[in-house]
Amino acid sequence: MPEAKIELSENIKKILQHLSTKPGVYRMLDVNGDILYVGKAKNLSNRVKSYFVKTHTSGKTQLMVSYVEDISTTVCETETEALILENNLIKKHRPRFNVLFRDDKSYPYIFLSSDKYPKLVYHRGAKKQKGDYFGPFPSSTAVRQSLSLMQKTFRVRQCEDSYFANRSRPCLQYQIKRCTAPCVGHISEKDYAEDIQSIKHFYQGRSESVIQKVQVKMEQASEELKFEDAARYRDQIKNLRHVIQKQAISGNDSDLDAVAIEYASGVACVLVLFIRQGQVVGNKSFFPKVPKHTELNEVLETFLRQYYLSDAEVPRKVLLQKSTADLILIAEAVSSAQQRKVEFKIPVRGQQKEWLDFAQKNAIHSVRSKLNQKTNVFERLSALQDALELDHMPKHLECFDISHTQGNQTVASCVVFDEQGPKKADYRIFNISGITKGDDYAAMKQALSRRYKRLLDDKKPLPDLVIVDGGKGQLTQAEEVFLELGVDTSILLGVSKGSDRKAGMEQLWFVGEHRPKILDESSKALHIIQHIRDEAHRFAITKHRQQRKKSATKSLLEEIPGVGAKRRQNLLKHFGGWQEIEKASVKDIGKAPGISLSIAQKIYDYLHG
Repeated sequence: MPEAKIELSENIKKILQHLSTKPGVYRMLDVNGDILYVGKAKNLSNRVKSYFVKTHTSGKTQLMVSYVEDISTTVCETETEALILENNLIKKHRPRFNVLFRDDKSYPYIFLSSDKYPKLVYHRGAKKQKGDYFGPFPSSTAVRQSLSLMQKTFRVRQCEDSYFANRSRPCLQYQIKRCTAPCVGHISEKDYAEDIQSIKHFYQGRSESVIQKVQVKMEQASEELKFEDAARYRDQIKNLRHVIQKQAISGNDSDLDAVAIEYASGVACVLVLFIRQGQVVGNKSFFPKVPKHTELNEVLETFLRQYYLSDAEVPRKVLLQKSTADLILIAEAVSSAQQRKVEFKIPVRGQQKEWLDFAQKNAIHSVRSKLNQKTNVFERLSALQDALELDHMPKHLECFDISHTQGNQTVASCVVFDEQGPKKADYRIFNISGITKGDDYAAMKQALSRRYKRLLDDKKPLPDLVIVDGGKGQLTQAEEVFLELGVDTSILLGVSKGSDRKAGMEQLWFVGEHRPKILDESSKALHIIQHIRDEAHRFAITKHRQQRKKSATKSLLEEIPGVGAKRRQNLLKHFGGWQEIEKASVKDIGKAPGISLSIAQKIYDYLHG
């Protein structure tokens, strides 16, 4: 960003001369008196004056200062007081140059009543009824998924008390094996109480003890030749293992949050992973409105202030990927508001680091889902038409990328976008052969030749825009293919990273032009190009890894090296089937009886190539 001089009005000069040196909050106002930006400072004079230095390299600051006509300040006793006031003012006025997040309301819970035959139901709002509340969950969908699992596993009732009290025969839930019909005495109070106790232990993080009890029941039923009961217990084990691996990661800590941040193609996401009673119960994604040139550290810091100083349920520990300038101050403010110590921690290893990595993966997924929304894609395609000066909006785009490991198992991906976004049914993968190992140019040329020769032979429509991941060299290969096939080369676009390989600095190459075009990092046209390029890269890598796995693994169900009959039996008992073993992590496999972590690693490596 080029430096620009700041011209000060007489009013601003006068304000700057009389600023307090105490902590406080400042508000930048425009010509109409509307708030442009709210900030806090340890020293108001130093902080506010820093905005009006002779030159500025920050594009966001430069733009904001150009609109400032007045400054209002509020002096506070401490920096912590200033932080809390700043948060309140941002929530109230929502200034255009502050990072803005939507406030979260109440989260849903699972409620287990304290009746003779307790019910297990969805709950949101005040906790007035007597019973146990498990949560919070990040969404109603997460709650209903968990309730569905409990219905399949322990068959407890979810009906209203009035409905339960007036039954004379079992309802449909009993017929489809989702309830044991305690309303008409089809299960004893003792047996029902055992199921309720198992549910309590499961939601309290004692899932292993629950599964061990079910394993004992399964073995007893098998010895007594009650094979139907044994099969039911086996299915319970599989269901419980599945939810632990899919929805929860077990650990020693009780309650904490893991916060991850991700940015791609113009979309920022802050994701909070909720860990309660030592298990991950779900996550919540936030998509802030981020002003141009805003650093991700500022986005994260703003989120921590706005979220944890709001009405959100705050655990005693919050895990973060990185520190920020005001992290200690934010921790003090949150602790003060909660009237107990709240720790903000950056873990580097162990279970907490695993939780944080899990949160990061979910943040990436949330960004990808946001990018694929229909309205978002349509706006970006329209912007792409304007940026590239096309005659009509491109409604059919294709992008190619190459992936290999030291020239082995080389594949080329072709991903397709239309007005709806990714059109995965039309994705194609090309296994490249007959070229020198590691020759990406030859690989690209072969993939393009096979793709468009086939389209022409089948008389299918060609895309409006063809994007190749690479610079001038890859574009030249594409141009040669199109000339050989008699296809218009004006639809070709090469995309390469800039000199420092930073996202937002991509260079766009066109046939016949010697200099690349560079779009502004906030351009929606650039964002759609980044999106399709990243999707082509992801698809190529995924398929390449599958090729490697296929060549290295004979069969997932063959005898596993280093695992004898006894250990195989323990594994099957523990997981309930081969498919569950394949889905398990190294840590999960190591929890099976007789399986050490070193053996678990060997099993995992064998199953996953």
